[in-house]
Order: sequence, then C-alpha cells, then structure tokens
Amino acid sequence: MTNGESAAGTLRRTGLGGSVLAWNDVLHEGPVPALPADELREVRARFFSQAGWGSAREILDDLGQRDRLFDEALAGDHVVLWFEHDLYDQLQLLQILDRVTDPARVELINIASFDGRPDFRGLGELSAGELESLWPARRPVTEEVVRLARAAWDVVRSPTPAAVEELLESDTSALPFLAAALRRHLEELPDVRSGLSRSERQVLELLVDQPRSPLQLFLASQDREEAPFAGDAWFYRCVAGLGALVVRPGNELVVTDTGREVLAGEADRVELLGIDRWLGGAHLRTGQHWRWDGSHVVRGSAA
Repeated sequence: MTNGESAAGTLRRTGLGGSVLAWNDVLHEGPVPALPADELREVRARFFSQAGWGSAREILDDLGQRDRLFDEALAGDHVVLWFEHDLYDQLQLLQILDRVTDPARVELINIASFDGRPDFRGLGELSAGELESLWPARRPVTEEVVRLARAAWDVVRSPTPAAVEELLESDTSALPFLAAALRRHLEELPDVRSGLSRSERQVLELLVDQPRSPLQLFLASQDREEAPFAGDAWFYRCVAGLGALVVRPGNELVVTDTGREVLAGEADRVELLGIDRWLGGAHLRTGQHWRWDGSHVVRGSAA
C-alpha cells in the first residue's frame, strides 16, 4: 500500500513481490467529515467529480474497490505501508490505519529522507532498486500507533480545527512526522492579518518578487515547503481561487495592486473574496470560519 500511482508503479517493478495498491485520495482538499466509510466515499466522489476529475459514479466505484482490496489484504498474512512525511501522505496514513483491526499483520515504511538524494521529496522519485533498499527499514505497526492514528483521524474530521491543535499538545511521537504535517494543515486556515492561507501567501510573495509562469510559480512554491505535498493541479486550483489578487495578462502570472494590499495586511482576502473551503471536517465559510495566528486557532475575524 502506498500513496499514489507513481510510487505504486515503481514498487511493482521491484523484486519484492506481492500486490501493490495506491490509496489515491487528496485528503488535504475538499470535505472529509466524520462519516462512516461508505458515506465518506460518496462525499469524496462528489467532490472530485465537481472538481472535474470525472464521473462521480466511476470515482465512487474506484474508491469502493480500493477499500475492498485493502480489507482483503488486511485479512491476509502481511501488509506493508509505504509512506512519506508530508501532509498528503500523513492524512492518507491516518485513514488507512483507522481501518486496521489487527496491527500484527501490518508493517510501516515511513521516511523523510533518502541517502544520496539531498532534495528528496517523495517515494515516487525513487528507482525500483532504491525502493527495495528501504525494505529493511520497515517496522511493526503497534497498538499505540493505531490508537494515535485513530485519534488523529477523528480530530482531522472534526468540525472545528481547534481539535487538531488540542491533539498537537499531546504525545504524537508514535507517528514521528504527524505533528509537523498537522501544523501544516492548520497553516491552511486564513491568517489573522490578511485572510490568506500559507499556500496563498506564498503565491503572492513569489509574484511580488517577479512575474512567473504557472509552472515556475508551482516549482518556486514547492521550494518553500519543508515537506512539499500539493500536486500541480491542486496548486493551480489554489491560484485560481485568488481571483482578482492575481491576473495573467500574457504567459505569466502577475500580482495586482489589490493582491499587494492583502499581502501587506492592508486588506483582507476573506472579506474581499469570501471563503467556502473545507479543511478536513471543518467547513470554512464567509462569516463562519477559523483563522490561524501563527500559533493558535482563533475564531474568524480580520485583525
């Protein structure tokens, strides 16, 4: 089991054997409310369909088949989970571990670096031989790991992001990359000064420096992340959501005067553009949302 088709395809070319299943869900985008698994699949399928990723029915069928295959694997002899340290992977790992009833059948490979690759960003960039070299690094999934994952999955799906902050005050060392990932999750809340999420702020800061093509902007934004997690399609969706703060008069994106005002804290992104976004189970709406002050979750309001 791994995070997506890139890593899954390479794992299939290793000599490790066994079946490989990709989880294929972008849980840091769209609604992830606290619902039973079958109802959550329907919510996710509708979201992806509305985002232009295909038929809701076909997506629902794919998610259902994924879950059935994983449950069948859990009923077998041995499952190995291959994941990275970033937000995308850590949220998937929580959802997966929440389904585990017998940890003795499960092992975990979870890495943040790879020898010889100083700019390592993910399993998908490793060769089959490099992935095989990670096999000795697998470790048993313990009851403690499963309990933490279930608690974290619950708070991610909570209707208030303050629940995530409360979890971060506890011991999360059983999943060593979880705390940093969940803090990055909270940084997607509008900040108290400008109403921008961290991703949005990075876009405007980079465009203040110079106009950039969409690809240049994506790559530069990735470089600002401690653990890059957003794919290009979802990044461009974020840029499009900035509306009048960014324009594209030619081949390059340019920050507008209004965008500069928001970045400087002289105007508020939520007040100008409104907000209708989900972060896990928290639905951020104009007039009813939460903000991030750099350390804590607060009720939504401009500074």
